[in-house]
Amino acid sequence: MTHPHQFDSSPTPVIDLDPVMIRTDWNPHPPEADLIDVSICIANWNCSDYLRKCLESLHDFPQGVRIETIIVDNASTDGAAEMVAREFPDVVLVRNTDNVGFAKASNQAAALATGRYLFFLNNDTLVPAGTLRQLLDYADRHPEAGMIGPRLRGGDGQTQISYRQKPTMGALLHKTSLLRWTGWFRQAYIDYRRASFDGDHVGPVEVLMGAAVFMRREVYDSIGGWDEDYLFGGEDIDLSTRVGRVHSLVFLGDVPIVHYGRISSRQNIGFAAPNVTIGYVHYFRKNGASRSAMLAYKLVVSLDAPVQYILKGLEYYARRWLGDATKAEKSRIALAGIGQFLRSELLRFWKA
Repeated sequence: MTHPHQFDSSPTPVIDLDPVMIRTDWNPHPPEADLIDVSICIANWNCSDYLRKCLESLHDFPQGVRIETIIVDNASTDGAAEMVAREFPDVVLVRNTDNVGFAKASNQAAALATGRYLFFLNNDTLVPAGTLRQLLDYADRHPEAGMIGPRLRGGDGQTQISYRQKPTMGALLHKTSLLRWTGWFRQAYIDYRRASFDGDHVGPVEVLMGAAVFMRREVYDSIGGWDEDYLFGGEDIDLSTRVGRVHSLVFLGDVPIVHYGRISSRQNIGFAAPNVTIGYVHYFRKNGASRSAMLAYKLVVSLDAPVQYILKGLEYYARRWLGDATKAEKSRIALAGIGQFLRSELLRFWKA
């Protein structure tokens, strides 16, 4: 299907579309009639302008496969759902009355999907022409691949971390102010965040970033979909872990998409930041962490939160005093997330 929108100037930043977004040598394979190859599942939360660009990229550029797009909107307040209904009438739209989280919304979209493959996609992405054909062709040639992830590139064209190793408690404890200075877990953190990443890699990995996940419908059904105990953060690690017990996870460094990253989370930091912290605890508990390890981890994180709050507050005022508005805003966002965690989410963190 083709949508009349074309890319033009707008408040949403876009990278140069040549040659990233437009392939002049593209020769799409004609899809079989009346069959959906790929169901694109988008869990949306605000970010109307980014969502519009994402949908335009999917429907204005030839993908070489027959697609359907399903959006589950988590009670957006910026008119995102109304925009979809008005400008993209062929898109299946579900409107939730509350923010039920990424995992549940993704499962809602998958429940309506009819395609052979599911493509779970963030709302702040752009999908170049032919990308879905490339992903589908690889998946058809490699049925052993349970999940496939493309290379993520930022709006500046730089490659983002697109896969990782599984997290450890040590790697996350390195981020705390109480322990970072000791250097005890520094190498674990480096290994988790970046040491193993190669943007040109094509092959098996441990964890794929949830911004763009391509998987066979049968694989999704066999593992029971996304774990809805995760509201925001950690669900992609969990999904990768469960799929990886039976199938391989594959990163395709030669298939790029654009991912602006952290758009929804920055706009809704009071919801996102605490739930990311809680999501890690849920992951460790599900994957065999001992009671003593869990207790120690929760204690360190809980004691560290007020320290982080004070340090971020001082950082915010210092940056304002120095006139660096951009960095001051980053400090303010972090401060708001820590504050919400301390005010209303600490008990849920301990119960996780």
